[in-house]
Amino acid sequence: MKRLFLTSSISFVAQDIAKRINQRNLKLAFITTPAEVEEGNLQWLKDDRQSLVNAGFLVTDYTITGKAREEIKTELSKYDVLYMSGGNTFYLLEKIQTSNSTDVFKDLVNNGTIYIGTSAGSIITGPDIYPLKDMDNIKKAPNIKGYEGLGLVNFVIFPHWGNEHFKDRYLNQRLKDAYNTNNEIILLPDGTYILVENDFYKIIKVKQK
Repeated sequence: MKRLFLTSSISFVAQDIAKRINQRNLKLAFITTPAEVEEGNLQWLKDDRQSLVNAGFLVTDYTITGKAREEIKTELSKYDVLYMSGGNTFYLLEKIQTSNSTDVFKDLVNNGTIYIGTSAGSIITGPDIYPLKDMDNIKKAPNIKGYEGLGLVNFVIFPHWGNEHFKDRYLNQRLKDAYNTNNEIILLPDGTYILVENDFYKIIKVKQK
């Protein structure tokens, strides 16, 4: 069964996701590739990782940068869960393209490996990342070839909806650009995630303590 948990920020919802999976000590690849070009304080990345550890996953850091398709396929097939971190979506897509690993991720997820995404890691699962062109610095991906995502879901996620930090980018530019897209768009607050099971999905809001 194809199963994805798509979040804006995993630290808000990790415990709820773990309860829903209902299996302890699952081996999780914490893929940090999108965060490699992020600058400043990366405490959010540490918090996201710790939230998964606290939720009972056996977490191992991983990157696809500099790796070939077969290497990625062999190494990631050892894990029960793939977690794709937040960061720069365009940089992430460029590294997927460079490693020719689109089908690796699609095959693993379609054959039962659980996928958890945060922000960029959620956006990349959709059909097209271009509607979020003003969210990340595209200059970090100078060799990107097109904007087609992994296509694991048929909608585009706008993460961090309602977060004050992203307010200007959404209201002043992104919504105007996205209004012309043919893609279905889901606005996803930080305390909410999308559960995808095969061809069905539902939006789950987690009560914050």
